[in-house]
Amino acid sequence: MARIIYAEDDDIMGEIVRDTLASVGHVVGLVGTGKAALKAINIKQPQLVILDCSIPELSGIEVLRSIRLSRDLYNTPVLMLTARTSEKDVSLAAYAGADGYIKKPFDPEYLIFLAESLLREGRSGGNMSH
Repeated sequence: MARIIYAEDDDIMGEIVRDTLASVGHVVGLVGTGKAALKAINIKQPQLVILDCSIPELSGIEVLRSIRLSRDLYNTPVLMLTARTSEKDVSLAAYAGADGYIKKPFDPEYLIFLAESLLREGRSGGNMSH
């Protein structure tokens, strides 16, 4: 069981991801904005962070950059789960320090596989898969 924070402003998508990861025993805290994500992450550090690129207040990329600039959070694995599908978006996320990138719509089995890989192995060190 792992503690996961998922930042997503679409309630239905949030429920799908939360239920998918809960089905294999993980606890997912769902937040709707970038600021709420950073607050939750700093209150109780999760073992994995999942970010949508297009969330209000701070984008997923801005949250990711804040995580990578924090001494306490730097090694927390971060997975981008987003509708942004261009190679430019994937490259931007990789450059900012994402450990994985899944494009919506997504395969729930692949989400479980990638999340559990990141939980088991930790940060990918830039070997981002998508």
